[in-house]
Amino acid sequence: MKRERFFIAQVGKTVGLRGDLKFHLHTDFPEQFKAGVTLESSRGPLTIEAYDPRRGLIRFRGYETPEKARQLTNAKIYSDEAKTRELCPLEEGEHYWFEIEGASLYEGEELLGTVREIQRMLDTDYLLIESADSLKKEGLPESFLLPYIPRYILSFDPETRRIQARDARDILEAS
Repeated sequence: MKRERFFIAQVGKTVGLRGDLKFHLHTDFPEQFKAGVTLESSRGPLTIEAYDPRRGLIRFRGYETPEKARQLTNAKIYSDEAKTRELCPLEEGEHYWFEIEGASLYEGEELLGTVREIQRMLDTDYLLIESADSLKKEGLPESFLLPYIPRYILSFDPETRRIQARDARDILEAS
């Protein structure tokens, strides 16, 4: 279930005369985009020359003209686990998505399933849970969405990769 890299941003169209590009974030960590940082992209490695989060603009070394920058339009930007840990420190009790994906979901001692992926809808993260085989045999759905909010998620242990939930089975049965 571990991914080599994950999508964190996409480059848009050129803006102005200095090679600036619109920059569309798909991450909770905009602080990782700093001058001098090299990122992997669908067009190869790119080193940030300048980043303006207020205007949503970025410029990369070697692409300082509109003509050169246009080559990067629609490029996807990726990170990996090591780079994310280096550039995106967490507060106590926070977890990276890649730590949660693949974790087991329990309600009490009952295994409900495994986190297949996390989806963000509006401002809420949802765990896409692949139901445990024993529950599928009971005729319950193959998968279900569980909001990643304190109402349902009691705890997550990154060492055991175990999520303890409440009322998640009710959501599964209603799916």
